[in-house]
Amino acid sequence: MARVVVLADWLDDRYLDPLIGFVLPGAGDVAMTVVGLYAVWVAVRHRLPPIVVARMLRNLAIDLLVGAIPLLGDLFDFVWKAHRKNADLLLERHELGPSPLRDWAAVLGSALVLLVALTAPFVVIAWLVSKL
Repeated sequence: MARVVVLADWLDDRYLDPLIGFVLPGAGDVAMTVVGLYAVWVAVRHRLPPIVVARMLRNLAIDLLVGAIPLLGDLFDFVWKAHRKNADLLLERHELGPSPLRDWAAVLGSALVLLVALTAPFVVIAWLVSKL
C-alpha cells in the first residue's frame, strides 16, 4: 500500500500525470491509466469490497476520458487527481472494512450518468426524426 501512496504522490501531487498527458496527448493519458491500475490490483489483492474497486475504476475512467481532451483535459488532470483519490480510498477502506452507503451511491450514480450519456444521442435522433 505504501507504493500506491508514493505513486499517487508522483503522479498527482508532483503533477506527472497531467504533464505526461500534455506531452503525449491521448497516449500519455492511457499510459497513466495503466499505471493507475496498480492501485486497483492492490485493492483486489487485499480483498477490498468490489464496490471500492468499482469506485477506483470509475476514478481512473473519468481521468482517462476527460484527460484525453486536448488542453482542457490536461487542466482537468491538475484538479481531478484520480491516483490520489484511489490511494485515499485504498487506505481508508482497508482500515474501515465494510463499505458504507456512499460507496454504493457513488457507483450507482456514475452508472446512471453513463446510462443517460449513452441514451441521450438516441433520444435526440428520435426527436429530430419525429420533427421531420
